[in-house]
Amino acid sequence: QLVESGGGLVQAGGSLRLSCRAPRLITSTYRAYDVGWYRQAPGKQREPVARMFSGGNVDYADSVKGRFTISRDNSKKTVTLQMSSLNPEDTAVYYCMIGNSWGQGTQVTVSA
Repeated sequence: QLVESGGGLVQAGGSLRLSCRAPRLITSTYRAYDVGWYRQAPGKQREPVARMFSGGNVDYADSVKGRFTISRDNSKKTVTLQMSSLNPEDTAVYYCMIGNSWGQGTQVTVSA
């Protein structure tokens, strides 16, 4: 099971930090997993926002490049998404993904 935290309401231009941890995974397993953040806005499909692969490569959705940063801490078995310069189009439920497991989702709402 994954545990997410950090969503909330923020004004446009603001920042939020999302965190996700995998307390039940052993460290060696966590290290081997790809991790990522996805989001789903109302009426839309879930889409990848940022992904970090076990080999170190990272990719971002074009809409968040330069504004969002994904990071992982293998010793703490966490993945973090630092979001800045938020705009109302970023409003969605954000889900973390570690391996083939998903977090419960956390709401991010950006007001104009």
